[in-house]
Amino acid sequence: MARLIILGTGTPVPTPERWGSGFLLEVGGDWLMVDCGPASTYKMHRAGVPCTKVNHLFLTHLHSDHVSDYPCFLMTRFDLSVGGEPDLNVYGPQPIKEITERLWSRENGVFWYDVVARTNHPMSVGAFHRRGGSGERPEPVVHAHDIVQGKVASGRGWTCYARETKHAQPYVASFGFRFETAEGVVAFSGDTAPAPAVVELARDADLFVVATINREEILQATPTRTALAGMVGGARMAQEAGAKRLVATHQSHTLTSPGAVCEAIDEIKSVYDGSVFWGEEQMQITW
Repeated sequence: MARLIILGTGTPVPTPERWGSGFLLEVGGDWLMVDCGPASTYKMHRAGVPCTKVNHLFLTHLHSDHVSDYPCFLMTRFDLSVGGEPDLNVYGPQPIKEITERLWSRENGVFWYDVVARTNHPMSVGAFHRRGGSGERPEPVVHAHDIVQGKVASGRGWTCYARETKHAQPYVASFGFRFETAEGVVAFSGDTAPAPAVVELARDADLFVVATINREEILQATPTRTALAGMVGGARMAQEAGAKRLVATHQSHTLTSPGAVCEAIDEIKSVYDGSVFWGEEQMQITW
Protein backbone atom coordinates (compact mmCIF):
# COMPACT_ATOMS: atom_id res chain seq x y z
CA MET A 1 0.00 0.00 0.00
CA ALA A 2 1.21 3.48 -0.87
CA ARG A 3 0.18 6.65 0.89
CA LEU A 4 0.19 10.37 0.11
CA ILE A 5 0.01 12.92 2.93
CA ILE A 6 -0.70 16.48 1.83
CA LEU A 7 1.20 19.09 3.83
CA GLY A 8 0.57 22.23 1.79
CA THR A 9 -1.99 22.91 -0.94
CA GLY A 10 -1.83 26.68 -1.27
CA THR A 11 0.10 29.53 -2.80
CA PRO A 12 2.47 32.19 -1.42
CA VAL A 13 -0.63 33.86 0.07
CA PRO A 14 -1.37 32.36 3.51
CA THR A 15 -4.96 31.61 4.50
CA PRO A 16 -6.37 29.86 7.59
CA GLU A 17 -6.86 26.73 5.44
CA ARG A 18 -3.75 26.46 3.25
CA TRP A 19 -0.29 27.85 2.56
CA GLY A 20 2.44 26.80 0.17
CA SER A 21 3.24 23.38 -1.24
CA GLY A 22 4.46 20.16 0.35
CA PHE A 23 3.76 16.43 0.18
CA LEU A 24 4.88 13.19 1.80
CA LEU A 25 4.87 9.96 -0.19
CA GLU A 26 5.23 6.58 1.53
CA VAL A 27 6.37 3.89 -0.91
CA GLY A 28 8.43 0.74 -0.53
CA GLY A 29 9.09 1.44 3.13
CA ASP A 30 10.61 4.85 2.34
CA TRP A 31 9.21 8.28 3.15
CA LEU A 32 9.80 10.71 0.28
CA MET A 33 9.08 14.44 0.46
CA VAL A 34 8.08 16.58 -2.52
CA ASP A 35 8.49 20.32 -1.95
CA CYS A 36 9.07 22.00 1.40
CA GLY A 37 6.88 25.07 1.52
CA PRO A 38 5.93 27.17 4.56
CA ALA A 39 5.62 25.21 7.83
CA SER A 40 6.06 21.84 6.11
CA THR A 41 8.20 20.51 8.96
CA TYR A 42 5.55 21.38 11.53
CA LYS A 43 2.77 20.00 9.32
CA MET A 44 4.51 16.64 8.84
CA HIS A 45 4.97 16.21 12.58
CA ARG A 46 1.32 17.15 13.02
CA ALA A 47 0.49 14.34 10.58
CA GLY A 48 2.47 11.91 12.75
CA VAL A 49 5.55 11.55 10.54
CA PRO A 50 8.79 12.80 12.16
CA CYS A 51 11.16 14.51 9.75
CA THR A 52 13.92 12.04 10.68
CA LYS A 53 12.02 9.43 8.61
CA VAL A 54 12.56 11.43 5.41
CA ASN A 55 15.83 10.68 3.63
CA HIS A 56 14.91 11.99 0.16
CA LEU A 57 13.57 15.48 -0.58
CA PHE A 58 12.52 16.44 -4.13
CA LEU A 59 11.96 20.10 -5.03
CA THR A 60 9.94 20.92 -8.14
CA HIS A 61 11.27 24.48 -8.30
CA LEU A 62 12.72 27.14 -6.04
CA HIS A 63 9.86 29.61 -5.61
CA SER A 64 9.44 30.51 -1.95
CA ASP A 65 6.10 28.74 -1.49
CA HIS A 66 7.85 25.47 -2.38
CA VAL A 67 11.15 25.83 -0.48
CA SER A 68 10.87 28.37 2.34
CA ASP A 69 10.80 25.70 5.09
CA TYR A 70 13.94 23.99 3.78
CA PRO A 71 16.27 25.54 6.42
CA CYS A 72 13.82 24.57 9.16
CA PHE A 73 13.63 21.01 7.83
CA LEU A 74 17.43 20.68 7.76
CA MET A 75 17.89 21.99 11.29
CA THR A 76 15.00 20.07 12.82
CA ARG A 77 15.98 16.79 11.18
CA PHE A 78 19.48 17.21 12.59
CA ASP A 79 18.28 18.28 16.02
CA LEU A 80 16.04 15.20 16.37
CA SER A 81 18.63 12.78 14.98
CA VAL A 82 19.96 9.96 17.14
CA GLY A 83 22.93 9.45 14.82
CA GLY A 84 21.81 6.36 12.92
CA GLU A 85 19.72 7.93 10.19
CA PRO A 86 20.87 7.72 6.57
CA ASP A 87 22.32 10.85 4.98
CA LEU A 88 19.76 13.22 3.52
CA ASN A 89 19.57 13.46 -0.27
CA VAL A 90 18.03 16.57 -1.83
CA TYR A 91 17.13 16.84 -5.52
CA GLY A 92 16.08 20.05 -7.24
CA PRO A 93 16.80 22.49 -10.03
CA GLN A 94 20.03 24.41 -10.10
CA PRO A 95 21.19 26.11 -7.87
CA ILE A 96 19.87 23.86 -5.05
CA LYS A 97 23.38 22.52 -4.46
CA GLU A 98 24.77 26.04 -4.00
CA ILE A 99 21.81 27.06 -1.83
CA THR A 100 22.35 24.05 0.41
CA GLU A 101 26.05 24.82 0.78
CA ARG A 102 25.20 28.40 1.75
CA LEU A 103 22.70 27.19 4.33
CA TRP A 104 24.24 24.05 5.73
CA SER A 105 27.96 23.48 5.21
CA ARG A 106 31.01 23.79 7.42
CA GLU A 107 32.69 26.17 5.01
CA ASN A 108 29.86 28.51 3.98
CA GLY A 109 26.70 27.60 5.87
CA VAL A 110 24.89 30.59 7.41
CA PHE A 111 23.19 28.21 9.86
CA TRP A 112 26.24 26.02 10.58
CA TYR A 113 26.77 27.80 13.91
CA ASP A 114 23.78 25.74 15.11
CA VAL A 115 25.59 22.51 14.24
CA VAL A 116 28.70 23.69 16.09
CA ALA A 117 26.67 24.48 19.18
CA ARG A 118 24.67 21.26 19.14
CA THR A 119 27.70 19.02 18.61
CA ASN A 120 29.73 20.68 21.39
CA HIS A 121 27.60 22.15 24.18
CA PRO A 122 26.86 19.68 27.01
CA MET A 123 23.18 20.67 26.98
CA SER A 124 22.72 19.64 23.35
CA VAL A 125 24.96 16.57 23.55
CA GLY A 126 22.99 15.48 26.61
CA ALA A 127 19.72 15.84 24.70
CA PHE A 128 21.21 13.75 21.90
CA HIS A 129 22.09 10.99 24.39
CA ARG A 130 18.62 11.10 26.01
CA ARG A 131 17.06 10.52 22.59
CA GLY A 132 19.13 7.38 22.14
CA GLY A 133 22.37 8.66 20.60
CA SER A 134 25.73 7.60 21.97
CA GLY A 135 29.28 8.93 21.95
CA GLU A 136 30.17 12.14 20.17
CA ARG A 137 27.35 13.81 18.30
CA PRO A 138 28.02 13.55 14.53
CA GLU A 139 27.60 16.45 12.14
CA PRO A 140 24.79 16.14 9.58
CA VAL A 141 25.58 15.12 6.02
CA VAL A 142 23.43 16.43 3.16
CA HIS A 143 23.90 15.46 -0.48
CA ALA A 144 22.30 18.08 -2.72
CA HIS A 145 21.88 17.31 -6.41
CA ASP A 146 21.19 19.75 -9.27
CA ILE A 147 18.82 17.78 -11.48
CA VAL A 148 18.10 17.65 -15.19
CA GLN A 149 15.45 15.75 -17.12
CA GLY A 150 15.52 11.98 -16.86
CA LYS A 151 16.13 9.58 -14.02
CA VAL A 152 16.70 11.41 -10.75
CA ALA A 153 16.94 8.82 -7.99
CA SER A 154 15.82 5.37 -6.87
CA GLY A 155 15.26 3.51 -3.62
CA ARG A 156 13.47 0.51 -2.18
CA GLY A 157 10.96 -0.33 -4.88
CA TRP A 158 10.76 3.16 -6.43
CA THR A 159 12.40 5.20 -9.16
CA CYS A 160 11.94 8.93 -9.74
CA TYR A 161 12.01 10.63 -13.13
CA ALA A 162 11.84 14.38 -13.86
CA ARG A 163 10.53 16.36 -16.80
CA GLU A 164 10.74 20.10 -17.31
CA THR A 165 7.46 21.94 -16.95
CA LYS A 166 6.24 25.32 -18.22
CA HIS A 167 6.21 27.80 -15.35
CA ALA A 168 8.56 30.74 -14.67
CA GLN A 169 11.42 30.21 -17.11
CA PRO A 170 13.95 31.70 -17.73
CA TYR A 171 14.02 33.02 -14.16
CA VAL A 172 13.24 29.79 -12.32
CA ALA A 173 13.75 26.26 -13.65
CA SER A 174 10.76 24.00 -12.97
CA PHE A 175 10.23 20.24 -13.02
CA GLY A 176 7.51 17.71 -12.43
CA PHE A 177 8.21 14.28 -10.96
CA ARG A 178 7.07 10.77 -11.80
CA PHE A 179 7.55 8.03 -9.21
CA GLU A 180 7.33 4.50 -10.57
CA THR A 181 6.83 2.15 -7.64
CA ALA A 182 5.78 -1.38 -6.81
CA GLU A 183 2.47 0.12 -5.63
CA GLY A 184 1.83 2.08 -8.83
CA VAL A 185 2.76 5.35 -10.48
CA VAL A 186 2.47 8.72 -8.74
CA ALA A 187 3.05 11.95 -10.68
CA PHE A 188 3.46 15.52 -9.44
CA SER A 189 2.95 18.27 -12.01
CA GLY A 190 4.64 20.94 -9.94
CA ASP A 191 3.65 24.44 -10.98
CA THR A 192 3.00 24.48 -14.71
CA ALA A 193 0.80 25.68 -17.50
CA PRO A 194 -0.70 22.86 -19.57
CA ALA A 195 2.10 21.16 -21.50
CA PRO A 196 2.63 17.90 -23.40
CA ALA A 197 5.60 17.04 -21.18
CA VAL A 198 3.33 17.02 -18.12
CA VAL A 199 0.87 14.72 -19.87
CA GLU A 200 3.68 12.27 -20.51
CA LEU A 201 4.81 12.63 -16.92
CA ALA A 202 1.37 11.49 -15.74
CA ARG A 203 0.82 8.81 -18.39
CA ASP A 204 -1.33 6.01 -16.86
CA ALA A 205 -0.56 7.27 -13.35
CA ASP A 206 -2.46 5.78 -10.44
CA LEU A 207 -2.36 9.19 -8.77
CA PHE A 208 -1.71 12.57 -10.39
CA VAL A 209 -1.12 15.55 -8.11
CA VAL A 210 -1.72 18.59 -10.30
CA ALA A 211 -1.53 22.31 -9.56
CA THR A 212 -4.87 23.87 -10.48
CA ILE A 213 -4.70 27.49 -9.41
CA ASN A 214 -8.22 28.75 -10.14
CA ARG A 215 -11.38 28.46 -12.17
CA GLU A 216 -10.59 28.65 -15.86
CA GLU A 217 -12.50 31.85 -16.61
CA ILE A 218 -10.68 33.70 -13.84
CA LEU A 219 -7.26 32.33 -14.77
CA GLN A 220 -7.57 33.14 -18.48
CA ALA A 221 -8.17 36.82 -17.67
CA THR A 222 -4.73 37.17 -16.03
CA PRO A 223 -1.06 36.79 -17.07
CA THR A 224 -0.90 33.76 -14.76
CA ARG A 225 -2.41 31.70 -17.60
CA THR A 226 1.08 31.45 -19.14
CA ALA A 227 2.55 29.89 -16.00
CA LEU A 228 -0.14 27.81 -14.27
CA ALA A 229 -3.04 25.55 -15.15
CA GLY A 230 -6.63 26.16 -14.19
CA MET A 231 -9.21 23.55 -13.28
CA VAL A 232 -10.00 22.70 -16.89
CA GLY A 233 -6.37 22.78 -18.04
CA GLY A 234 -5.20 20.51 -15.23
CA ALA A 235 -8.11 18.14 -15.72
CA ARG A 236 -7.49 17.90 -19.47
CA MET A 237 -3.87 16.88 -18.83
CA ALA A 238 -5.06 14.17 -16.43
CA GLN A 239 -7.70 12.95 -18.90
CA GLU A 240 -5.26 12.85 -21.82
CA ALA A 241 -2.68 11.05 -19.68
CA GLY A 242 -5.21 8.41 -18.58
CA ALA A 243 -4.48 9.11 -14.91
CA LYS A 244 -6.79 7.14 -12.62
CA ARG A 245 -7.00 9.67 -9.77
CA LEU A 246 -6.50 13.44 -9.72
CA VAL A 247 -5.53 15.48 -6.67
CA ALA A 248 -6.22 19.19 -7.19
CA THR A 249 -3.75 21.37 -5.30
CA HIS A 250 -2.12 24.82 -5.25
CA GLN A 251 -5.58 26.40 -5.10
CA SER A 252 -5.91 30.19 -5.08
CA HIS A 253 -6.66 31.92 -1.80
CA THR A 254 -9.87 33.14 -3.47
CA LEU A 255 -11.27 29.59 -3.58
CA THR A 256 -12.57 29.48 -0.03
CA SER A 257 -16.35 29.53 -0.11
CA PRO A 258 -18.22 26.22 -0.56
CA GLY A 259 -19.84 27.59 -3.71
CA ALA A 260 -16.51 28.48 -5.31
CA VAL A 261 -15.07 25.06 -4.44
CA CYS A 262 -18.09 23.27 -5.92
CA GLU A 263 -17.79 25.29 -9.13
CA ALA A 264 -14.09 24.44 -9.36
CA ILE A 265 -14.71 20.72 -8.89
CA ASP A 266 -17.52 20.83 -11.46
CA GLU A 267 -15.05 22.31 -13.95
CA ILE A 268 -12.64 19.44 -13.32
CA LYS A 269 -15.37 16.83 -13.69
CA SER A 270 -16.58 18.41 -16.92
CA VAL A 271 -13.49 17.09 -18.73
CA TYR A 272 -12.05 14.38 -16.44
CA ASP A 273 -13.81 11.10 -15.69
CA GLY A 274 -11.51 9.67 -13.00
CA SER A 275 -11.67 10.06 -9.22
CA VAL A 276 -11.11 13.63 -7.97
CA PHE A 277 -9.66 14.68 -4.62
CA TRP A 278 -9.89 18.33 -3.63
CA GLY A 279 -6.55 18.68 -1.84
CA GLU A 280 -6.74 19.75 1.79
CA GLU A 281 -3.83 20.04 4.21
CA GLN A 282 -3.41 16.91 6.36
CA MET A 283 -5.45 14.83 3.87
CA GLN A 284 -4.18 11.26 3.45
CA ILE A 285 -4.79 9.19 0.32
CA THR A 286 -3.96 5.49 0.07
CA TRP A 287 -4.13 3.09 -2.85
